[in-house]
Amino acid sequence: MDVIKNQLQQWGMNEAITGYAANIIMIGFIAVICILANWITQKIVLRTIIHIVNNNRYTWDNIIVEKRVFHKLSQLVPAIIIYFSAPVFPAYQGLIEKAAMTYTIIVAILVLDALLNAFDAIYRSFEVAKIRPIRGYIQVAKIVLFIIGGIIIISNLIGQNPLIILSGLGALSAVLMLIFKDSILGLVAGIQLSSNDMVRVGDWIEMPKYDANGDVIDITLNTVKVMNFDKTITMIPSYALISDSFKNWRGMQAAGGRRIKRSIRIDTSSIRFCTPAMIEEFRKIHYISDYVSARLDEIEAYNAQHQINRESNVNGRQLTNIGVFREYIHQYLSHHPQIHKGMTLIVRQLEPGDNGLPLEIYAFSNDITWAVYEGIQADIFDHIFAVAPTFGLRAFQNPTGHDIVQLKEQEQELVAQE
Repeated sequence: MDVIKNQLQQWGMNEAITGYAANIIMIGFIAVICILANWITQKIVLRTIIHIVNNNRYTWDNIIVEKRVFHKLSQLVPAIIIYFSAPVFPAYQGLIEKAAMTYTIIVAILVLDALLNAFDAIYRSFEVAKIRPIRGYIQVAKIVLFIIGGIIIISNLIGQNPLIILSGLGALSAVLMLIFKDSILGLVAGIQLSSNDMVRVGDWIEMPKYDANGDVIDITLNTVKVMNFDKTITMIPSYALISDSFKNWRGMQAAGGRRIKRSIRIDTSSIRFCTPAMIEEFRKIHYISDYVSARLDEIEAYNAQHQINRESNVNGRQLTNIGVFREYIHQYLSHHPQIHKGMTLIVRQLEPGDNGLPLEIYAFSNDITWAVYEGIQADIFDHIFAVAPTFGLRAFQNPTGHDIVQLKEQEQELVAQE
């Protein structure tokens, strides 16, 4: 500054305005240095770093570049130059240093924020991220970062020790807990969800209270994001997964089998003992031919042993069409290529009611894909409904308008014949 002032005085400039002119020249000089340094950083240093990152075999550093960590870090160069240039202006040195330091702190906070985003993105690239998500912890770290950064900025501007400001926050703890209530609850819930492995990204969960039924696509500090099967998004508070009940279908997905639990209702008036003609027909059915022969031998031996009077079908043991039909369904499912052989397979009767006798199928498909599962289930019941008349059985159905019309037509025909 003295050199510039002396030079201006040698050029004949009035001593009264020499100081102002020298300050303007120095400010311009510092500005040129800052612009030049920023250009060198952006065009040379930053491009060199990006070139090195793009041409190595690692992928994590590419994510750091994508999150613009180095770009934000380069913005510190002008602030550092301005900070160390402050003594040139003694009258404004304190103000310039505070302004430069404040800007430096803000840039440092933004750099750390970008670094946390990069760390989260790198972690998400591993499979463990689906089991142990850290998005909530990253958000807590950001909150702490911005709070500490704000305290340091304030302490820098007012010239006080940050510990003094922190001690003053004790009186505001109740207010802070009220403001960050959801975040605190979300943090506690996130720890419990993660430690107990209750939900992961990619899990299919069902929570009727929040009308959620779909896949978990994100777990954050305050919310769990669920994409429903109709492609709508449901946001569930994290702590709701701890305080309320929900269904996680991960076990089904991991087991590789999806449950089929559906009944066909049989008209009870069609249930009867098997006649010889029916038995001969059943012997021709591949799945139950051995069963029918074995059962007949067993029945004959039992009836002969106990000297059963065979003049009435009520006496002794007899084959029924519903029993043979139940065994046929069991054998049909046992040989079905899309039924899981390592899981429960039951064909059972439920309590009969006004809608007939429910014959329930309890099995598991070996493909858990929704569309495929529905197709397997539909094909099985298509077949069951089609073969039921072969066993002399009728599926129960409440009378429809068509049935009533047919009854009227039959009645009219009878009247006409009379």
